[in-house]
Amino acid sequence: MGSCGQHTDGSWGEGHVCARTRIPWGRDFEEGDWTVPTVGLVTAGGDCPGTNAAIRGVVARLDAAGWKVIGVEKGWKGLMEGKTRPLTRDSVRGIIGRGGTILGSSRLDPYVHGNGYESIRPTVEAAGIDSLVVIGGDGSLRSAAKLAEEGLKVVGIPKTIDNDIGGTDVTFGFHTAVQVVTDAIDRLTTTAEAHDRIMVVETMGRTAGWIAAYAGIAGGAEIIVVPEIPYDIEEIAERIRARHDAGRTYSLVVVAEGIPTERGFVTSGIDAFGFERLGGAGEVVAKELERLTGYEARTVTLGHLQRGGSPTAFDRVLATRMGLHAAELTLQGKSSVMVAVRGTRMTDVDILEACNEPRPLEPEVFAEAAWFFARA
Repeated sequence: MGSCGQHTDGSWGEGHVCARTRIPWGRDFEEGDWTVPTVGLVTAGGDCPGTNAAIRGVVARLDAAGWKVIGVEKGWKGLMEGKTRPLTRDSVRGIIGRGGTILGSSRLDPYVHGNGYESIRPTVEAAGIDSLVVIGGDGSLRSAAKLAEEGLKVVGIPKTIDNDIGGTDVTFGFHTAVQVVTDAIDRLTTTAEAHDRIMVVETMGRTAGWIAAYAGIAGGAEIIVVPEIPYDIEEIAERIRARHDAGRTYSLVVVAEGIPTERGFVTSGIDAFGFERLGGAGEVVAKELERLTGYEARTVTLGHLQRGGSPTAFDRVLATRMGLHAAELTLQGKSSVMVAVRGTRMTDVDILEACNEPRPLEPEVFAEAAWFFARA
């Protein structure tokens, strides 16, 4: 369905040359090829530290291969509305340390807010786009997989601070978010100690407690509460009372936004994909702990601070490598695959398999954190 047809069995094949435009799938562009291959680059969904580093990696490799890269502005919205601009090696210089995305993003989606491929067809054809590289979270990658099913070649790069996308050991942005939360815990510990308070820190994490667990360990939290592990608020209160009775009259509690409370899941509306927007679980936990212990409890919800700012060195390198690998997969003519990390090695997996279920926090990580919890 894209600007180049597939084999009848849906495959492209190593070194395949498009019959209509003679695109050299599987190798760099060379003199004598009829048409310069064109790749659309989309950053969709929530922003995430490291996205610009990934953009830089994709563009650098494809530009070196002689392929054209068209940046799509404002995510799927730009692809639906025809907002694009060319990207070259020169245009992505100096962006590796910048937060956000130079292309912008949005919460629009061609399948939620449009008619799938038909919603983006005019832009794809006008820009001469032969394939897409989509940098996005699970929702954006599911839409990318649907576009691949309709015939447009797509390679995905997972992007989320939550670290909860299946098929990969880690996503860029997670390390930066953990560092931001850890820095906050370090600062909040001093004020909690000064005023003999319980300080409840709420982190992002809809279904997975990776950020809460890692930052809680790094920051020395007395209690960590995550969506994957049931908790008893009265047991937590008892642990904190025992800690205070022993002379340690302050406590740091880290909770993920997706934990259930006595009021169920705490929400503040519906997002663009139809999911409930989470937030406020920390406040509920703080009020309950204050009621049960009699100690003053305060809440700090870090929210979008975890998304913003410059990525750590680790995330800059990881995102760069993922961008380069996505470009290699594109040069090979692969489609409906997502870049994945296995240990320190880059590989690829089927997009839909990766996005079918969120990747939960590994139980052993929580068990390791629990060794440092306040004791009743």
